[in-house]
Amino acid sequence: MNGPALHKTAAACAEELPGARLEHPFGDDWEVFKVRGKVFMLMTEVPGRPVVILKADPGEAEALREQYSHITPGYHMNKKHWITLESGEGVHKELIRELVTDSYRLVVAHLPKAERPVDPHTYGAGARAAR
Repeated sequence: MNGPALHKTAAACAEELPGARLEHPFGDDWEVFKVRGKVFMLMTEVPGRPVVILKADPGEAEALREQYSHITPGYHMNKKHWITLESGEGVHKELIRELVTDSYRLVVAHLPKAERPVDPHTYGAGARAAR
């Protein structure tokens, strides 16, 4: 998958998530997706390379970085809790959708229960079990 397709796929997934909103707080070069005011995904270009920056469970983030050469620590973010995804071999639509949804669920899980647009423990679980 190439860089523009990476951004298009990630944005399409994020836009489908309940309560997700696109903002540009850092200018037009940064697309920031939030749920209830909390960031779960950022998209930009890092010297000409389109990247997607996502929240990840620390243990999962480490495993993903070991498994995929196109997943690195979060660009300009906490390296333990965020990952950067670039296009390349092994990066496919299903992986992108799973990583975006997981990032969203992690953020939703830390919201007060009354503010959660979905139950983060069950949202998307059916799709994951089908794989």
